[in-house]
Amino acid sequence: MGEGIGQFLPFILMFVVVYFFMIAPQMKRAKKEKKFAEELKRGDKVITKSGLHGKVLELNDKDGTCVIETMSGKLKFDKSAISMEMSAKLNAPAKK
Repeated sequence: MGEGIGQFLPFILMFVVVYFFMIAPQMKRAKKEKKFAEELKRGDKVITKSGLHGKVLELNDKDGTCVIETMSGKLKFDKSAISMEMSAKLNAPAKK
């Protein structure tokens, strides 16, 4: 009976390593992105995942979209397409 567990030990260890190095960080990142999308508010300067810079004009929680004003006009995006919020970084004091 001890040999049976010994045969599966490498597979169990491999799963544990994969979990801690791949699955857990991905879950943490997804939770962080969800929190970011929930905290998004009007007036935030943002960058989309495609690299478009703009300012949030409208948020629609019903269908999960937002309207972003860019230099070329207003565009409607899905909230999940927003990569980062730049307002805090732009207003932060410069580091020496």
